[in-house]
Amino acid sequence: MTATNEENVLPMSLFMDLQRSGPIPLYFQVSQRIEKAILSGELPVGARLENEVGLAQRLGLSRPTVRRAIQDIVDKGLLVRRRGIGTQVVHGQVTRKVELTSLYDDLTNTQKVPSTRLLTFESVPADTTVAEKLACDVGTPTLHIRRVRLANDVPVAVMENWLPEEFLTMEPDDLVSHGLYQVLRSRGVTMRVARQHIGARKSTNEESELLDVERNAALLTMDRTAFDNSGRAVEFGQHCYRPDLYSFEVTLVEK
Repeated sequence: MTATNEENVLPMSLFMDLQRSGPIPLYFQVSQRIEKAILSGELPVGARLENEVGLAQRLGLSRPTVRRAIQDIVDKGLLVRRRGIGTQVVHGQVTRKVELTSLYDDLTNTQKVPSTRLLTFESVPADTTVAEKLACDVGTPTLHIRRVRLANDVPVAVMENWLPEEFLTMEPDDLVSHGLYQVLRSRGVTMRVARQHIGARKSTNEESELLDVERNAALLTMDRTAFDNSGRAVEFGQHCYRPDLYSFEVTLVEK
């Protein structure tokens, strides 16, 4: 099968051995077979699944059974529901270790193709919060950047950053083709440590549109201030992520 704009009709051979009277729930059997087709590449990244009604009719199953099977795969991050497009295959969820890396790097390291939609690139005076984070005076010019980060053309995060005045010479094109940390490293900045807060909240109407999720959908959030090897704050960021496509991983060690 190849990924196209058309719906991919799942071959009946995937479901020939469904055990309709056995102990294993039918939704689980259907889910396992679709997941296998995705992981094997039979359903490639970008492929659109046929709608639940059509699949249920072809398999002789109830729509709730098929809906639950598909939702299980959505929850694993292998499928995503997109308004106006339908149910589409994506690579597995990006799991980010809580380390000083950028989302651009994380996507590249997990064999995904990152891309950027630049929303804002402007000089703005630092407000109280930004001034505190960047250790500058209120009103000091800062570079304000806002982007949508996509993985394989699927929106994953809305990212907002403020940088100190010295970075006002940065070019917008730099952030379309590269990650922010890549650009900073190219300018001689060595990120050494960061303070980070991870949380969750509901999406705003604008974020729902940008991330292609329902209104008031749950989002992961991360606020971060990164410092270079001299202890100077070089960026303050406020990011939000789709939890069906992104998660954080923390390793805990007992002392």
